[in-house]
Amino acid sequence: MKHFIVFASLACLCFVVGCKNDQKTSSSSAGGTTAVSLQLNWKPEPEFGGFYAAREIGAFKKQNLDVTITPGGVGTPTVQMVGAGKADFAIVSADEILIARARGNPVVGVLAIYQNCPQGIMVHAAKQMKTIADVFNQPGTLAIQRGLPYSNFLEQKYGFAKLQIVPSPGGDVTIFRDKPDFSQQCFVTSEPIAARKLGADPQTFLIADAGYNPYTAVLATRDDYLKAHPDTVKAMVAACREGWQAYLQDPSAANAEMQKINPGMDAQTFIESAAAQKPLLETDETKSNGLGSMTLDRWKTLAQQLADLKVIDKAPPAEQCFARY
Repeated sequence: MKHFIVFASLACLCFVVGCKNDQKTSSSSAGGTTAVSLQLNWKPEPEFGGFYAAREIGAFKKQNLDVTITPGGVGTPTVQMVGAGKADFAIVSADEILIARARGNPVVGVLAIYQNCPQGIMVHAAKQMKTIADVFNQPGTLAIQRGLPYSNFLEQKYGFAKLQIVPSPGGDVTIFRDKPDFSQQCFVTSEPIAARKLGADPQTFLIADAGYNPYTAVLATRDDYLKAHPDTVKAMVAACREGWQAYLQDPSAANAEMQKINPGMDAQTFIESAAAQKPLLETDETKSNGLGSMTLDRWKTLAQQLADLKVIDKAPPAEQCFARY
């Protein structure tokens, strides 16, 4: 779950704006199903579990969809790929959508898997910090990728003056294990699990608790695809929602399938990560409006934050950034 690197790909937005839109439109097979592509932004892990579950339980088939799921990796530019028509659907984050639209890439979110962003700061429990503000009020080293919106937000809100800021080690937690004054950015569903396996004592704080909380693992398409294939998009959302409901009830089958593709993650980590992410997906709001639901107020807040951080010059209309299902 190394999505803290994904914004580096936004520097390549000229790929979308400057090239001819080589659209990859849905096609119907002889069996009456519609073939669509889904591009992930990382390897198969529990954060994508519901998509694989949708395939395992036949939710895609029930909606007459033939979905090809393509794993991603470091720097996979999913927001550019879906905007350029290289994929029908892709996994992005809400702040990526706002930045993309501000720069002329008409990407639109249709289902938000993580209602609360899993990006966090991992510290040693022995430091006895009470809130995320304590990370910035005590001396030490913080490994974080500078220049990302959430990093800019934290610096603006708390300041980095008391900390030595060093580059993020990615998913490597060995430095964290060995240095008691070392803290690092993390996904709370990933690096803390790895740190505990190495004998460390991680404690995590969600960056969402500081006030920056973009929808994450957002299923996205683009405006013209949504307009040309509304029934396909609706069917895709319904199938993915059903898949996520099944995954939350029992992730075992989808985990086993994902582990075949991503053997670098062991079975126990799949189990622990799936359990850790559950409260980030299910909220009082999703219990009322359905898994993956989004609100205009959340999008407006995020748009204003990005403008205030000067990540974008002008926020695009929030109501154009997502579609309700």
